[in-house]
Amino acid sequence: MDISSYFKQAIEQNASDLHLAAGSIPALRISGELIKLNHGVVENEDLKQAIISLISQRTMEKFEHKRELDFSQEFFGCRFRVNLHYQEGKIGLTARLVPKIVPEPAELGFDEVIYKLTHLKDGLILVTGPSGSGKSTTLACMINIINKERRANIVTIEDPIEYLFQEDQSIIEQRELGHDTMSFASALKYALRQDPNIIMLGEMRDQETIASALTAAETGHLVISTLHTSSAAETISRIVDVFPSRQQQQQTLNQLALTLRAVIAQQLLPKLGGGRVVAREIMINNSAVANLIRHNQIGQLYSVIQTGQKDGMITMNKAIGKLLKDGLISQDVARNSQRDLETQASYY
Repeated sequence: MDISSYFKQAIEQNASDLHLAAGSIPALRISGELIKLNHGVVENEDLKQAIISLISQRTMEKFEHKRELDFSQEFFGCRFRVNLHYQEGKIGLTARLVPKIVPEPAELGFDEVIYKLTHLKDGLILVTGPSGSGKSTTLACMINIINKERRANIVTIEDPIEYLFQEDQSIIEQRELGHDTMSFASALKYALRQDPNIIMLGEMRDQETIASALTAAETGHLVISTLHTSSAAETISRIVDVFPSRQQQQQTLNQLALTLRAVIAQQLLPKLGGGRVVAREIMINNSAVANLIRHNQIGQLYSVIQTGQKDGMITMNKAIGKLLKDGLISQDVARNSQRDLETQASYY
């Protein structure tokens, strides 16, 4: 099995993802749609031997022990974020194509609000959304703006490293889980002793990592990270619910009220004429938001976002409505992507 040929097809067809699973037909995700390739079913032993040819024996042993593994791999000059896993006792591989060059802010639809966030000196910025919504790319673009405009010490902690940054005005150290550090929480702890200005954390996965990130943001660092949540309000709830006791939850609410700077919740939508376009809900932590967070009145955050346009806030539905008005998406896409919290009439 020539596994590199599948990666070559992914590059040539500008796919975002490659799927190889034993017992299934290979597939590419192109412009958000899953397209099966004109190949036969992948055999488990063939895929296993192909994977063994990619990684070291030590890495393979680690995969066999943990039953899942993330790593980065280069094919034909392009980087892929690769996930290995087992499904029904057989091997599966999913690879995300990582562009060689960090996209420019205009390509990602950055507005003045997001641009200004990169000028902050401390606090916590969260980029959220489902898998495949471009969170890592948004983070990379924000880091690259800082890299080009500020003399800062930037530490990234990733699993695995995706975009490779070229130092400009800043110093950038990129640390990879499993190679340079053993955990997000441990890396965060020691990063504070490395004189950082900005810490980019690939994902806030667990209680220890979240607590460390909040502490880092409290102590004068700008922390940028991601969560798999679909809205700003859900993001706050998810963070708080990670902590078991009421006392810990209240402490976390107080920390968020103090340190949170913004939540950017995004999704990628099919674009008219092909490709995809991003829609972003933005919540800025002003005094009203901070007060609601502190008193755990999360359900009222949406109303503040609706009325917070002067502070740069926008709901997801308003963002989708703007894309519709600008002729970037169809009415069907807009209708199917709307949230239940607003009526269809809000688009017009």
